[in-house]
Order: sequence, then C-alpha cells, then structure tokens
Amino acid sequence: MKNLKIFFTLILMSSLSITAQNKQTRDADKHFNKFEFIEAIEAYNKLIEKGEGDAYVYGQLAEANYNIFSTTEAERWYAKALDANGDDPEMMFKYSQMLKANGKYDESNKWMKKFADAKPKDERAIAFKANPDYIPGILEGEKLYDISSLEFNTEYTDYGGTVKDGNLYFSSARNNSRRNYGWNDEPYLDIYRVAVGGDNAGIEAELVNGVNSRYHEGLVSFSPDGNTMYFSRESFAEGDFEKNKDKKTKTSVLYLFKATKDGDKWVNVQALSLNNKDYSVKSPSVSKDGKTLYFASDMPGGFGLFDIYKVSIDENGMLGEPENLGAKINTEGQEMFPFISDKDILYFSSNGHLGLGGLDVFHTTESGDVVNAGVPVNSNSDDLAFTINEETGEGYVSSNRPGGKGGDDIYGLKRIEPCNVNVITTVVDKETNNPLAGVAVTIKDANNRVVSNQTTDSNGQVQYTVSCDKSLEISGVLKDYLSNYITYSGSKEKEALVQLNLDPIDVIIVKDKVVLNPIMFDFDKANITEQGAFELDKLVSIMQKYPDMVIVAESHTDSRGPAKYNERLSERRAQSTVQYVISKGIDANRISGIGKGENEPKIDCGSKCTEEEYQLNRRSEFNIVSGGPAQK
Repeated sequence: MKNLKIFFTLILMSSLSITAQNKQTRDADKHFNKFEFIEAIEAYNKLIEKGEGDAYVYGQLAEANYNIFSTTEAERWYAKALDANGDDPEMMFKYSQMLKANGKYDESNKWMKKFADAKPKDERAIAFKANPDYIPGILEGEKLYDISSLEFNTEYTDYGGTVKDGNLYFSSARNNSRRNYGWNDEPYLDIYRVAVGGDNAGIEAELVNGVNSRYHEGLVSFSPDGNTMYFSRESFAEGDFEKNKDKKTKTSVLYLFKATKDGDKWVNVQALSLNNKDYSVKSPSVSKDGKTLYFASDMPGGFGLFDIYKVSIDENGMLGEPENLGAKINTEGQEMFPFISDKDILYFSSNGHLGLGGLDVFHTTESGDVVNAGVPVNSNSDDLAFTINEETGEGYVSSNRPGGKGGDDIYGLKRIEPCNVNVITTVVDKETNNPLAGVAVTIKDANNRVVSNQTTDSNGQVQYTVSCDKSLEISGVLKDYLSNYITYSGSKEKEALVQLNLDPIDVIIVKDKVVLNPIMFDFDKANITEQGAFELDKLVSIMQKYPDMVIVAESHTDSRGPAKYNERLSERRAQSTVQYVISKGIDANRISGIGKGENEPKIDCGSKCTEEEYQLNRRSEFNIVSGGPAQK
C-alpha cells in the first residue's frame, strides 16, 4: 500500500525503543518518524552495508517495508530482526502476515503458532488456535463474486467506491499538480468522481469541487438525500498536529468533515465533533435511514490499533456519543473501512480476523458472526473499501494485489447467484436394502476436512447442502456393521440422492477367515496407508463384536524380487498390521502376524503372472484361530 498506509490505514509503528547508535541512524529515524519510508529504507540499508546492522535496524527496515507493503523485503527483515531478538509477539504476527502475503502459508502458520503461544489471551491467537487450517477453506470456498479491473485506474493510488447519482466517488493520487508526499513520493490524495452510467461511464474522472485541500482527502459517504457528504481529511487542514521529540517533525491525524451540496459544488465544509488531535477518525459510512454514522478510529479504549465505531445522527445533523462495535468485530489488530449496506450488513477490512494476508474484507451475518468474503474479493495483499448495492449485487473493492496499474486499484464486482445442491444420503443394510437409523455419518470435503457430522434419522437419511461443483466423501459407522464410504462428485440439480451401503459384519466372515479388500502398501514400504487403515478398521469392528476372537494376520508378496527380501518385507507388513489393530484397543494376545513372503502364492504362475495375478498373490489374510461365530 502507498499513501493509504499512513492516512487511511494509519498503522501504528512498532513499539521498538529508539536508541540511536550514530548520526546516520538518527537521520534514518527522522525519515521514519516523518513517514518518509522510501528515504528511511535507503538510510537503514546504508547502515547494513557498513556492517552496522542490528536487531533495531532490522526491525525498522521491516516496519518501513511493511508500511509500504513491500512484502518480500518486509519478510526478509522481520526474519533477521526475530533471529536477533525474537521475543516480540507483534513482530511475530506481522512476520506471519508477510509470509502469508507472499504465499508461504505453512511457514506463516508456524509463526502464528509462536505468536499464539506468546500471547495466548489475544483474540487473534484464540481464533487461530480454534481453526489453524482455515486458509484452504477461504481459498477453496464458494466463489461469491466476480471482479474486474476498471479502466480509469492509474499508475498512482486509486481506492474507494461510493456511488451517488450516477457517479462513483473515490480517492486518488493522480493529481500531478500537487506536491508529492514523502511516504512514497506520490502526490497527496484528492477526491474524484467518474460517471458509472450512460455513454460517458468510466471515461474521464474529475476532481470534486469544494472538498479538496492541499492535504489528503479520503473516502466519502452521503446522507440518503445526497445533500450532505461526509469525508476524511488530514488534520493539518485544521491546523492540528503533534510535534515529535525533535520539534521539527509534525504529525497529523485523520478527521471527519461534512459538506453541503450546492448545485455541482460542495460548500459549508465543517469538521465533525468526533475529531480529536490525539487520535484519528476516518472512513465514514452512513446508514440507509441516515440516522447512524459508522467510522474507524484509534481512539483510547478500543480493542486494537483501529476499531470500528458507530454514532447516532439526529434530525439536525448533530452527533451523539460514539459506540464501539465490540469484540466480535474488533480485534487487537486493525479493523477499518466500514460500509453499512442497505440490508444493514456491515462490511469492513481487517488484519486481525483470519484472512489471506494483509487486510481482508469481512462481513457480518444476522447472528452477528464475522465471515471472510473469500476469493476473489480477498487476496494475499490488502483488500479494502468494499461497497455493494444489495439490490443489484454490484459494487467495488480496492486492492494493491499484483497485476494492477498502480499501488492501489479499484475493482468492480458483481455478486454471483449461488449454485447449491442439497445432498440427501440414505444409509441402508446392503443385504436387505432396509434403511438404517442411528448411523454416525461423517462428511468430508475434497481436502479431507470434516465439514459435517450427523446421525441418520428413522428413514436412514442425512442432508448436507454444498456448492454444485464441490465433491464430498460420505462415510457411515454403525455397531455390528462394517464402516463404508462413497464419493459424491457434484451436481447442477437442486437435489441429489445418494445411497451408502453398510455390510453386516457377519457377511465378511467366510469359514475360518475374515475377508477384507486388499490391504494396500506403498512400494517397498510397510507403513499402514489410509486405505489400509480403512480396511483394518473393519477387522477391529469384527473383533469388537466377537470379544473372544483370536486372529493370525498373514502377509504375502508376489514372486518379484529376491525371496529373502520378500520374506523380510512381508514380516514388516504383518507386524505393522498387528500394531495398528492393537492401537485401536484390541488386546495384543488376540492378534499375531507372520510374513509368508512369496512362499504360498494364491495362483502359482511363477514369473509369467499377469498384473492381476501378481496382485492376487500380494495379499493379506486374516485367519480366525478361535472365538469366531462358527466356533462358539
């Protein structure tokens, strides 16, 4: 991110104490404290080149790169800073964010775990520990929107997306007549508008008359009648600022203003009573009825760096007392860019809730839960300033993701009508075809994650709604039956009927043997595979039904390979099989194993076997020594 980081994201800097080592360090710090991060990075890098790098310099370099969203460099310097002084939890969190932004999800999770261990009571830590495998669910979840880049984006920062009277209002650094700001050498931000309907849609953006100053202006929102505009502006415009310790550096915050429409102009610009020189208030969003203003602020008493608040607006435009939206929405991180839709759904951006890296877009539900908007709205980069017309399903989101024209670009979005199918699974007895009640059914997605646990009703049925193109694995377990599973591969119909058959346990006992599907082993390996475990669980079920049953497991190989080697391999496989069964609670005295190698082929075909014959010879057999149903 570019200008947005200081004035419309306004990240609080690391709490690292400033212990300047020499004049060059002090000069670098001055640039840093003035938010001139490009110059600061250059100065700190010169210290590194001179061999004067340490934990402090590494940390400052990491922070500077973090604030301009130079994710690769930020990752690099966070790693060095943590290696030199690895006990700062917030640095761990930011390092995890940068790893995630660079697509290194496994490594990111390792550092999130370290962060969670260091700050176990932090809500971000609690959320992560409750759902550490959340990333695939976001990446592969149902796609709710299509997005597209817009022609009026420039090589500079462009973000925002408030539509009023056929115009899209946004903030941009494209005004080259303005002086540049030291954060990233772009011009200061102004408010623009561009037509979104008719022949001139998206062709030419123009400055909005009456609200732009020599300082930064940001996101806007309107009263329902369109006659009052609320917008963000830098507090320098009011002469409010803080002097830093050097007395030469001035730091502003963000204020909210309102203006009145007068033809094609905006007049009577007034600062809101919310403003305070000690903290920022920004990113306004007015409710459909015009009675509530939502905004973001780092005012004291919040949960994190920036929180989302609301305040009442009376019929005279006067504001009440701000109200924090609470811990379900706000975290110890940053929650910003609120947008309240016509359906009273709150959309906002956060790096405190579980996301893909940087800021992600989230929305509330009727129950008050917070839900990630998923891809493609969200990416590994910062995604923000989400707005939508709930009636048309059209809206906007801004992002600094790769492939854009500039630092931040505006993307148009369109809600996709969801395609869901209700999968009705009926579990039946394979022998009688009668439905089975009380079956414990587990439903997994394509990534082997459990998405539902249910129990069949009196009709032997469970139901689960899934996206049309998603596949499922549905398995069932019932006492005195062998567990089984089926695969559902998707449907475009509104309803899909599938049947899961369970074999009564006695069906697979033939004479003095328990007959299972082949126990598959990886080539030249003896460890139990997932497929092998599924089959051996059937043996466990049988031995649980017949508590006196004693089994000898025999492992056989085909004739390929040296005979002695095959004997050793089959013995290892037989013992792995025994150990698995014992691990499931079967007494060790009830099962033993022996490797037969290639000595007892089922089909004596020598070296001329077909692949099918080799497979038949490469088998496991489970002999009932005593305690079977026919031996009572």
